[in-house]
Amino acid sequence: MNDRRNQTTACVEENLDAFRISRSRFEQAAAYVSGLKRGLIDYFIAPRRSIDLCFPVQMDDDSVRTLHGYRVLHNSVLGPGKGGIRYHPHVTQHEVSALAALMTWKCALVDVPFGGAKGGVACDTKTLSQGEQRRITRRFISELGDNLGPYTDIPAPDMYTSRQTMAWVYDTFEMLHPGRNNRPVVTGKPVDLGGCHGRDEATGRGCFYVTEQILEQGVVNGLSTIDGARVAIQGFGEVGSVIARLFSEAGAKIIAIGDSQGAVLADDGLDLESVTAHKHETGTVVGTPETLTLTNDDLLAVDCDVLVPAALGNQISGANAERIGAKLVVEAANGPVTPKADETLCRQDVLVVPDILANAGGVVVSYFEWAQNIANEQWGLEQVNQCLKHKMNSTVAHTLERWARLKHEGVGAGKKVTSTMAAPDLRTAALVVAIERLARVTLQRGIWP
Repeated sequence: MNDRRNQTTACVEENLDAFRISRSRFEQAAAYVSGLKRGLIDYFIAPRRSIDLCFPVQMDDDSVRTLHGYRVLHNSVLGPGKGGIRYHPHVTQHEVSALAALMTWKCALVDVPFGGAKGGVACDTKTLSQGEQRRITRRFISELGDNLGPYTDIPAPDMYTSRQTMAWVYDTFEMLHPGRNNRPVVTGKPVDLGGCHGRDEATGRGCFYVTEQILEQGVVNGLSTIDGARVAIQGFGEVGSVIARLFSEAGAKIIAIGDSQGAVLADDGLDLESVTAHKHETGTVVGTPETLTLTNDDLLAVDCDVLVPAALGNQISGANAERIGAKLVVEAANGPVTPKADETLCRQDVLVVPDILANAGGVVVSYFEWAQNIANEQWGLEQVNQCLKHKMNSTVAHTLERWARLKHEGVGAGKKVTSTMAAPDLRTAALVVAIERLARVTLQRGIWP
């Protein structure tokens, strides 16, 4: 009983605001960067452009609904903005700003020529017909106008948007800008419209490559390969299902899988075909034959080698981090581990692979799609996957090398960190790589005019 009371108190005390978390982690990492020009930090924190829209849409019943939409361009030093469009009832400009900043660091870390952006419309796709979603998309894109463009800001799918949504984005922009090659204005399109082979599973596949490389480098105590590893996955959507399949094909034993309704466990390993079939039939993994039903909180505490949160943010917090039984946590979702949880997991010698590294495969293959569209080419799936693996492996190697140096270099002169961790973690190292790259390019370009 006392443990539960303490956990509740920890949860109340922890500020889970996404923008505040993003900024505090950035400032923490910046303390390890030496030689930053004074004032550059402020420039990296503030978004370059933030758009707040209010627009009407005609519904199927002939009524008119007023919707709110947002698009934030955080930074464009490395290139045009890049980031998804999400449709969710609770989308806010504050949330979109935090996610746009995350995209800036993700693009800088994996060294693709994009800045960070993000957008969304506050709506519930579960209550909307396909025609209503199409009209919302077309109106949103037309309202954004020339704030989008192949060399300005490039959307992609995100929460509750899809290839079909991106096809509408492309078609709307094409109607407003005839006579150009407009395919590079959006990624995640259907292949027939210039989409990239392998884009649908790129985030999950990139996560697999990162985990494979991390383990092969021997930085996780007692775990050097995916083969034989016991894996738990929270989330069984497009990303989580791909991760489950690829890990299983590599010899891992998937012992637990969860979705929004709950989780299932089989200590000897789940039958993925059975879990997938049950999910398609019932809408949830819960109730899959010959499995034990768990809550998602209990899934996070399962005794395993690798835990992959691939669902929502803030799932592992100061309230439950001490219960985590994995040796390695791989952030396939955006922000599933909170700062207090980072500190607890570090003390428990649990390595966390941060989201800007673990789930960057999506933006890498989006870059491949953009490049193909500009050159009017289309690569085969094997070429896409080979290039993705090379990019993710090189990013892991660079990040691990920087992490090793950080442990020896420490905090820059005259700076301090607020974390209670004895040494910088892998998240800090990844952010340092991204900040150093962006700062270097900013100063090489010079401040105009």
